[in-house]
Amino acid sequence: MNRNGPFALAFHTLVAAFMLAPLVVVCLVAFTPENTLSVPTTAFSLRWFRAVFAHPDFLQSFQNSLWLALGSASIATLVAVPAALAITRYQFPGREALNGLFLSPLIIPHLVLGVALLRMFAVIGAAGSFGWLVLGHVVVVTPYVLRLVVAAMVGFDRSAEQAALSLGASPATVFRRITLPMILPGVTGGWLLAFINSFDEVTLSIFITSPATVTLPVRMYMYATESIDPLMAAVSALMVALTAATMVLLDRIYGLDKVLVGERA
Repeated sequence: MNRNGPFALAFHTLVAAFMLAPLVVVCLVAFTPENTLSVPTTAFSLRWFRAVFAHPDFLQSFQNSLWLALGSASIATLVAVPAALAITRYQFPGREALNGLFLSPLIIPHLVLGVALLRMFAVIGAAGSFGWLVLGHVVVVTPYVLRLVVAAMVGFDRSAEQAALSLGASPATVFRRITLPMILPGVTGGWLLAFINSFDEVTLSIFITSPATVTLPVRMYMYATESIDPLMAAVSALMVALTAATMVLLDRIYGLDKVLVGERA
């Protein structure tokens, strides 16, 4: 085991470098002063970052994506938490079918889902509505929340819940003050995965967005098909920075080590 340690460390280092290299290159290209995609060699410039904020379409699309991700991740969490509790704690007819229904978006191509939702929205007259766009994203991201909450419920010790019930606490109080804090890491992780997947979703969104609800990934895709300037690199660098800052903040607030310490206490 010890002899393989340095080799394993070198292998993981190479894998991490391979995965991070495209992000590093994109971030470097974002600082180029040139009009083409090139890594700056003599000077760095904020020209393309200023260009991003000079495009109101990108700012509006970012706002659309932010509200869309917040709404779809929150609704998916509200749906997935009671579903996970029912699936893990109770035996009832159709339990496996319900679990399969919730997880089915993971195996259905988003292209197929996008075409199906586009057709359905056209039939019911809801095409272009932001609310129905949120619903489409909820369908896609709910499985991520469900799987993490189910994982948090596996091996869950219900002795604290039973003690609280025996002392007269209502089921709602038990869930709010005992169950939810104990599964909070799973709920938080599921919400975060749902938020990221909703924010980055392109294939589904292309079919069901309207000119007023274009998301940032769709806007970037549309722009990239028409131009090869480094503006997209600047947008990508801003998204990488925002994602990194969010991850650091969430680690500070809901860090796994802190959660484990709190549970032991």
